[in-house]
Amino acid sequence: MSSLEVLEPIFKVIPEVKSPVHREDFNEKLKWTALVLVLYFFLTQIPLYGLAPGAIDSFAQLRAVMAGSFGSILTLGIGPIVTASIVLQLLVGSNLLDLDLSSHKDKSHFQATQKVLSIVFTVFEASVLVLTGNLVPIDGSYTWLLILQLVLGALVIIYLDEVVSKWGFGSGIGLFIAAGVCQAIMVGTFSILPGTDGFLAGIIPKFIQQIMAGTPNLAILIPLIATIIVFLVVLYGEAMRVEIPISHGSVRGHGRIRGSVGKYPLKFVYSSNMPVILTSALLVNVTLFANVFQKIGVPILGHMQQGKPVDGIAWLLSTPSLQHFITEPIHVLIYAIFFIGCCMLFSYLWVEISGLNAKKISEQLYNSGIQIPGFRSSKRQLYKILKKYIPALTIISGIYVGLIAFLADLTGALGGGTGVLLTVGILHKLYEEMAEEQLMSANPVLRKVLGGD
Repeated sequence: MSSLEVLEPIFKVIPEVKSPVHREDFNEKLKWTALVLVLYFFLTQIPLYGLAPGAIDSFAQLRAVMAGSFGSILTLGIGPIVTASIVLQLLVGSNLLDLDLSSHKDKSHFQATQKVLSIVFTVFEASVLVLTGNLVPIDGSYTWLLILQLVLGALVIIYLDEVVSKWGFGSGIGLFIAAGVCQAIMVGTFSILPGTDGFLAGIIPKFIQQIMAGTPNLAILIPLIATIIVFLVVLYGEAMRVEIPISHGSVRGHGRIRGSVGKYPLKFVYSSNMPVILTSALLVNVTLFANVFQKIGVPILGHMQQGKPVDGIAWLLSTPSLQHFITEPIHVLIYAIFFIGCCMLFSYLWVEISGLNAKKISEQLYNSGIQIPGFRSSKRQLYKILKKYIPALTIISGIYVGLIAFLADLTGALGGGTGVLLTVGILHKLYEEMAEEQLMSANPVLRKVLGGD
């Protein structure tokens, strides 16, 4: 019996997006993805009614990762979804929840529980932001109206994520992060709105203005250059593979393919960008709880001023800048160790929970009739070979994405260094998924071989 079966009565009353009865074609998936993206941008432009002017974004440095728009009904962004995912991954990883995620029923319970927890965290985070003074109403009578708007906005995000996951390309979480970061990069680079220093706000228009005025300042190009460097480094890492020689034996259900030899590629960034998303969400929650504890008069995580940590654990785990590398080296070092360490932990948990570990992959390959040349065809042998690579890649990829995200944030890259890292990975994965879907749409026989409907 699943540990979560006691929650089944709750699962039944929570609305869900139905999965398509038949496999959708490329154009249908593209339509749903584009529709959700347009709706997301529209919702980011709806301001919170009753919010006092001058509100300060406590999570500005991690705003791109949260995929929210501060001051709009989507202020919470994907925060509640990712927080729920963190809690469940830690519970399953520590065996406090006894679940077999290879079982369809247990996996279904896991996903339903994540949705329930997302709704719980939506109400909690909305209440915290308003009641601790991060979002101040123009009048006390607007307090609960603000909370209600935040909750409704986050609920829409939860269901839009589900729509994309079932009907579109990729996941809603990834799509919203990429959309927000791309928007920030475009605005930061090309905006022609007036800035606070008398020049235009966008880097390129500002630099052109400075050249025409005879006072060019090359330093303003640093964020743009940093963005390009981060983009290229991450793209290079995404393209790296560890290739294992394989041969095809008897492919169950599809006859025999003789003399077919190839390579099975394992991505260097094996756990993808999920460890960075989860770690960033964890840091957001540290700041969130620091506000809560200060509000109740027990600032055990540190003191807050205008929503920002000024000392304690919350300050040590706040995102540093390149300036802090010189003025506060201990702060930078502790943050780096914590950030990269959490990325390693979440990399391991993600691979185990998402079915990407050596055991699950060896079962999939064996059931497809694949074997390693020179070795006896057996599931155990495949597992032994994959175990030499996958655990190491899991840890190394966690360190890699954590280190790149940390260094990128120090540079002040447009859209946030972490945001650029995530966006490159998300868009690369989205491109691969779209290319695969287009190939299968053009080859019905290939779709049948790969298990499509």
